[in-house]
Amino acid sequence: MRLLPSLLMLPLLLCLIIWMPGLSAQTRNQTRARDLDATLQDYAFRAFVRPRTGIVFTGTAPANLAGIKIAGLRLRSGSLRRRGRIGAEAYEEFEIPTGVIVSPYVERLVLVYQNLGNWSTFFYSLEGYTYLAPVLGLLAYDAVNLSAKNLPELNIEASQEPISIKFLNVLSVPFGSVAKCVWFDLQGNTNFSSATYDNICSATQQGHFSLVIETIAPSPAPSAPAPVPRAKNSKVWIIVGSILGGLAFLVSLALLLLWARKCRIRKKMQEMENASEAGEALRYTMIGTVKVPTALSTRTPPALENEYAP
Repeated sequence: MRLLPSLLMLPLLLCLIIWMPGLSAQTRNQTRARDLDATLQDYAFRAFVRPRTGIVFTGTAPANLAGIKIAGLRLRSGSLRRRGRIGAEAYEEFEIPTGVIVSPYVERLVLVYQNLGNWSTFFYSLEGYTYLAPVLGLLAYDAVNLSAKNLPELNIEASQEPISIKFLNVLSVPFGSVAKCVWFDLQGNTNFSSATYDNICSATQQGHFSLVIETIAPSPAPSAPAPVPRAKNSKVWIIVGSILGGLAFLVSLALLLLWARKCRIRKKMQEMENASEAGEALRYTMIGTVKVPTALSTRTPPALENEYAP
C-alpha cells in the first residue's frame, strides 16, 4: 500500500508535462515584453533634454529596435485629473480625458507612448488572430527623476470618460470579418472588446492596444478531403482526458491491490482452519512388527475399585 501515494502523483506530473511548454512560452513572451517596456522607458526619458510640462518630446529607440516609435509627455497629476484634456492630435493616437486618477500619487508623471510597428507580433504574438494595426502602448511613470531607469509603472484609471485610441493606417477588414479591440495589461492578460466603425477603441487603464481580426483558415482544394476543424480548447480536453485516465488507472490499481490483499487474508484463514481441523497428531508405537497409534497418557490415572473398599 505504500506504492499508492506515489501513484497519486502521476496525474499531476502528467498535467505538468502538458502545461509546461505553453506555460514556458507565455512566460518568455511576458518577460520579453516587460524588458521592452523598461528599455523604451529609458530611451523616452532621454528625450527630455530641456524638459517642459505639457510638451510632447519624441524619443529615438535603440538601433536594434529600429521601426519602434516612442515619445514622452510630462504632466502634473492634479492638472491631468481636474482640467486637462489631451487630444489625439496632441499625443499621437491617444485621447486622454479629464478625471484620470494616478496612484500612487506623484506630483508629476510622464506618459510614455509606444508604437511597436513591425515588432508587434514579435513582442505580442496572438495565436488565431491577425493584426490590422500596430500595437500601441501607453504607460505612466514617476517624473521626479528623468534620468532613472527600470522605473515601476504607475497605475492610471479613467474615472469619468474612457481613454480613446484612434488607430491610423489600419488595414482593410476582409469581408465577413469583424475588427476587435485587444488590450494587453501589464500582468500578461489578453482582453477583447468591440471596436467602433471608425476604428476607435476605449480603455480605462494603461497597457498595450491594437485592432485584430480572427484568422480565417484557407479553404481546402475541392479534391482534397476537408480537414478536421481544430477545437480551440484542445489543450483543455487533453488535460481533462489525462486526468480522467490517471484517475481510472489509480482506481484500477487500488481495486487490484484490495483484491490481492483479500486473497492473501483468505489464504491465511484457510490455512488456520485446516490446522484447527487436523487437531493434534497421534503418536505411534511398535507392537512386535506392527506400528499402531497410541493415546497420550492421561493426567489423572484411573483408580481400582478395591482401593476404596472398606
